[in-house]
Amino acid sequence: MERTKNRVLVKGLISPKISLVYATVLGIAGFMLLWFGANPLAMWLAVMGFVVYVGVYSLYMKRHSVYGTLIGSLSGAAPPVIGYCAVTNEFDTGAAILLAIFSLWQMPHSYAIAIFRFKDYQAANIPVLPVVKGISVAKNHITLYIIAFAVATLMLSLGGYAGYKYLIVAAAVSVWWLGMALRGYKVEDDKVWARKLFIFSIVAITSLSVMMSVDFMVPDSHNLLTYVW
Repeated sequence: MERTKNRVLVKGLISPKISLVYATVLGIAGFMLLWFGANPLAMWLAVMGFVVYVGVYSLYMKRHSVYGTLIGSLSGAAPPVIGYCAVTNEFDTGAAILLAIFSLWQMPHSYAIAIFRFKDYQAANIPVLPVVKGISVAKNHITLYIIAFAVATLMLSLGGYAGYKYLIVAAAVSVWWLGMALRGYKVEDDKVWARKLFIFSIVAITSLSVMMSVDFMVPDSHNLLTYVW
């Protein structure tokens, strides 16, 4: 693929055997660090993320199913969930919300890449949604996923895990991103639009990650989500 042709493995600058050994050592070291430095839950979540990404997504789903992106999004959302559980030592509502936020974010982010790299994916015979179902269908999915993402981001504040500063940024970012998605129905150049959507997706998740760090809260038993559940 054009987007991966300059990677060191593709260019033969590093042998697959050395890469495998290096990755294995780093993986084992990382799992041990989580087990002894954090807790077993964080380690097992990392193992699950690894298995889903390498075993399910990379080795099978990516090349055989239009749903590969959805499966890959689960492993992509694992790191922030692992970090959260490393501190709390439990998979609670906060962890579930983080999983939803980062998984849902990856869908429009990835579909945008697939649109402006359409010919690249098509030539490589990778069954991403825009190639299999068409760009119009992909735009519908992008819009729906951004709406779901917006709802998920607000849940952190409603659940008492983040303050109002985070809430304001999350709402603003979500509305702007949704507006960009809706404008995609009227554009003449899908590639230009998709690239802009992709770039803003990075701005969006970076902004939210920063606000999660600086405006976090410890939830109590009287948050709004308590009454929902």
